Amino acid sequence: MSAITEPAKAPQPERTVKHPMSWYMPRFWHGMRLSTWLRELTRNRLAVSPSRMPMTVAVTGFTALNSVLAAVDSALYGRQVEATELVAPPIFILGHWRSGTTFLHELMIRDPQHTYFTTYQCFTPHHFVLTERKLVPWIGVFVPERRPMDNMAAGWDRPMEDEFALQSLGVPTPYLSTMFPNRGEAYPEYLTLRDLPVAKREAWKHQLLQFCKRLTFQDNRRIVIKSPAHTARVRTLLEMFPDAKFVHISRDPHALFRSTLGLWRSLNAEEGLQAVREDRWLEDFVIDSLRRMYDAYLEDRQLLPPHQLVELRYEDLVDDPKSQLRSIYERLELGDFARVEPALDDHLDDVKNYRTNRHSIDGESSERIRREWARYFEEFGYV
Repeated sequence: MSAITEPAKAPQPERTVKHPMSWYMPRFWHGMRLSTWLRELTRNRLAVSPSRMPMTVAVTGFTALNSVLAAVDSALYGRQVEATELVAPPIFILGHWRSGTTFLHELMIRDPQHTYFTTYQCFTPHHFVLTERKLVPWIGVFVPERRPMDNMAAGWDRPMEDEFALQSLGVPTPYLSTMFPNRGEAYPEYLTLRDLPVAKREAWKHQLLQFCKRLTFQDNRRIVIKSPAHTARVRTLLEMFPDAKFVHISRDPHALFRSTLGLWRSLNAEEGLQAVREDRWLEDFVIDSLRRMYDAYLEDRQLLPPHQLVELRYEDLVDDPKSQLRSIYERLELGDFARVEPALDDHLDDVKNYRTNRHSIDGESSERIRREWARYFEEFGYV
């Protein structure tokens, strides 16, 4: 019997869990410094919808506060963070959005020798060393119990993608498309990093390394990093961490497509500074992003020896998560799997009744993704 039951395949309406007072929930932009925030507002010519002006004013105040707290944090801890060395190369969890990376991440961090970036750290990357222990116990009311896009557990101490931290640190990212969703895709060159000038690419690497150091300064364990965007950046990550380990997860492309569309629509509605007028660009964005992501990944994975890369399918992970995780440990030489089992068993028992959201897909879109994602279908066995 599988530990997590996949829902029936029949298309049904999307289910989301909305916070009863979502109007005051923090948005991703709340963690920026004032300079980064003003850069994005200026770049988009202050094209804020009237209904989002209160949010914009509130975020502006928080970004000014972040600038002050970041300066204090740097003054108190900057030299110590700079001198910090990572205890071991990170483990990167790769895969397209909605491919099961969050579930896999939740399993990997059950290891007592592993750590991860928390939601609070990714929201406040500039000053979490200074503020996390003092503030988190008091601000739990400001986040929902479940993530609206997939019903996974949420909270300040839950794992989060470092891509959100990078955007708050001032690094451009395609995730900034959600800030002004009526203007289409933002910063597409930052998906693969391949076409960036050397200076900008080095700046990206510097910010990620510093963020890793800041976590290690607080928690000296091996970091497990989950970011779908990193799937397109294996070459760059290897330059930074030559001995890093990588776990890639794939999923039925039809599920990827419909669920990723739902993800971006949810983020645009919740996070955007514009009331969404139309999102016809999203389908092209989703299709093109996967193609560019996997053109890069399938080329870069050739750089990895067997003990640095494991590939698995979401469907197999859902069917037997413990066996799949044991295989990952053996193939990546991560040590004794027995140390993980007690916490892993407890976690699997907690999530055994979890159900994913469901999204429909029309015949025309299905035919299009079979045509345009043909390489993904073939490479990962979904033909």
